[in-house]
Amino acid sequence: MLSLLAFERIAKKYGVKRISREALEETREVIEELGLEMAEKAVKASRFAGRKTLMEEDIKFVTEKRE
Repeated sequence: MLSLLAFERIAKKYGVKRISREALEETREVIEELGLEMAEKAVKASRFAGRKTLMEEDIKFVTEKRE
């Protein structure tokens, strides 16, 4: 799990002046949920392809379908 400070740095990089702790915590939860969802789909894609190893192409496949 990424720290709240990491999310604060990302927010400031994109121009946020101030952000509440609650907003940081919510952002972290949402990103974690999205990451887990993507990981599950990527594992399914690699298994469908007959591989046991998760590859970069599986992640790219999952993220392209999301757009």
